[in-house]
Amino acid sequence: MKILLLFLFLLHTLYADELREAYEKEFAFLKAQKTELQKRLLREKRFQDREIKKAEAKIQELQSKVVALSQSEKQLEEQIAKSKEALEEKNSNSNITASVIIQAKSLLQEYGVDVNDSKDSDAIAVLRQAFSDTITLYKRLSSLQKREGKFYLLDGTQTDGTIIKVGNIAAYGVSKKANGALAPAGNGEYKIWNEDASADALAFAQNNPRRDIKIFIYENLDKDVEYKKVKSLEDTIKGGGTIGYIILALGALGMLLLLVRVFLLVRSRSNVEEITKVVVQKLEENRADEALDAIKGFKGSAARVIKAVLRNIDRDRDHIEDVITESILNESSHIDRFGNFVLVLAAVAPLLGLLGTVTGMIATFDIITEFGTGDPKLLSGGISEALVTTMLGLVVAIPLLLLGNLLSGWAQNIKDSMEQAALHIVNIFEKHKA
Repeated sequence: MKILLLFLFLLHTLYADELREAYEKEFAFLKAQKTELQKRLLREKRFQDREIKKAEAKIQELQSKVVALSQSEKQLEEQIAKSKEALEEKNSNSNITASVIIQAKSLLQEYGVDVNDSKDSDAIAVLRQAFSDTITLYKRLSSLQKREGKFYLLDGTQTDGTIIKVGNIAAYGVSKKANGALAPAGNGEYKIWNEDASADALAFAQNNPRRDIKIFIYENLDKDVEYKKVKSLEDTIKGGGTIGYIILALGALGMLLLLVRVFLLVRSRSNVEEITKVVVQKLEENRADEALDAIKGFKGSAARVIKAVLRNIDRDRDHIEDVITESILNESSHIDRFGNFVLVLAAVAPLLGLLGTVTGMIATFDIITEFGTGDPKLLSGGISEALVTTMLGLVVAIPLLLLGNLLSGWAQNIKDSMEQAALHIVNIFEKHKA
């Protein structure tokens, strides 16, 4: 057994040396490989660094090219935009020039000036010629021109005479029958205007115009101009239509009621002081029983209140004051007669004016719907009704409201004076009774 173990030990020792040698060789090989790999890695790293630097340089170069190309692209886009603008401006100028030529031809044709608008002609040259012709025409039209012609008189008859044109905006007519400013009569004809300007017409005929002149300025001679009329109150009222007449009728009724109210208040006020004076005199003379007979001839609210006081003057104070209050309340209906009705009329008048405004605007829009807005005369009826009714409503309402409130204050003053007179009589009676 020991021999076997010894044998195994020797065998192990023998192979251990071989294994160590083998390990040492393998270690040396691996170490050499490691060194070689480290060298290759270093070389590869250096190579990669060089490649990276080259790539970065290349990228920087490409970025510079991209920036340069971007700037170049931006410049090209700006040039394209400018070219488009220039092209559009040129086309626009061409269109404007063509439009101006067409307008010049249409406007100057009626004055006998021909404008060449053919496509083969030079537009600039055509415009220059048109401007030159326009200046010549302007000088001719802005000067005084005299010619023989016909114009209508105020009675509608036509007469021969001299027509003096002041530029192209006004004219005067001089004839054996009449002289004065001329207005369009339609279809290129003239008529004497209905305002006296004969002295100015004769002054122009003698080439000696005055400093201050009466002149009728017109736009063209195609449309007849109506004579100037002085609008009367009747014309204004007619413009308000049916509602306008209703407002005026209510205003007249209100003023009539105000006059009646003034008459009633004057009667109620006039005898207060006189009755009080008579009664006070009787009481101061200790003839209270004669006071009632002394005022039997007096009529009116104040007389009735004081008579009621005298009939109950022997009663206690509270009862007499109740009699005074009751009597004044009974007379209030007579003193305040028509007062509230007048104030109602004052409130209704502007509402009717507003109604007229609405109906007038409805009529105006109906006319616009049917005929359009070409002729303002068609719209004047509805607009006149809309405005005139509002004016009439305010004209009626303002005085009625003002006078109605003033008379209401007057009525209250009369009632206060009656109460004061009655209490004054009671106080004097109690003083002399005591």
